[in-house]
Amino acid sequence: MSRRLALVTGASSGIGAAFARLYARLDCDVVLTARRLDRLEALADEVRREHGVRAMTIAQDLSQPGAVDRLIGEIDAEGASIDILVNNAGYGLPGTWRTTSWEAQAAALQVMLTAPLELSHKLLPGMADRRWGRILNISSLAGFGPGGAGHTTYPAIKSALIKFSQSLNAELQGTGVHCTAVCPGFTRSEFHDVNGTRDRVNQVPERFWQTAEEVAEAGHHASERNRAVVVTGAANKLVAGLAKVAPDPLAMEIARELQARYRGPAG
Repeated sequence: MSRRLALVTGASSGIGAAFARLYARLDCDVVLTARRLDRLEALADEVRREHGVRAMTIAQDLSQPGAVDRLIGEIDAEGASIDILVNNAGYGLPGTWRTTSWEAQAAALQVMLTAPLELSHKLLPGMADRRWGRILNISSLAGFGPGGAGHTTYPAIKSALIKFSQSLNAELQGTGVHCTAVCPGFTRSEFHDVNGTRDRVNQVPERFWQTAEEVAEAGHHASERNRAVVVTGAANKLVAGLAKVAPDPLAMEIARELQARYRGPAG
């Protein structure tokens, strides 16, 4: 692979697929990974045909032990080096802490927090040696607000990704490697279909929605400017700003009202 090489996790749909298309359009080769190989192959065929780049597909479940090492091992076997890492794989886990199994919670933590940090840690040395690299951690607007009933660990995970990205960005100043937390709000993708909230979130006003392509463009531009955190969309920026200054009791009361309106009962 002769161009810059971008690795995108969770690339089979939504924001991940949008990032894959964006970097292919920018003349980068891509490594696409997710659990669904058929979707990865279809996307790989598309970007090869439309942009003339090379595309490698690796079916991998990041919730499984050793998944990151297996993923990196397959890339190394091709003699390739990752220049751009998009840690996008993720999902919502419905239910409360008490009603969900520890196995399900541990898998969510592995996919959305441990795997991104492990990939960042293991791919960073090569980027630093080459004096060029981009790490994009797909967080969420949920990382700025208070926790709420249901999807118990999701805001905590996304908040942790924001703080991690800020710290790593500070450590990497002057190295040529950038780290950015990308924080979208409601995004038109399969995310809400998978977690069973589609009917309710369709009631969210249109001004709060973005396309996956808009999120990817905003994330890319922020990464190139070496911004540690970017909230995508004007309405989301306003919400994130209010979440930072609102007293905790008020913020939690607003979160409870929004939960009841757009997500339904936590259990």
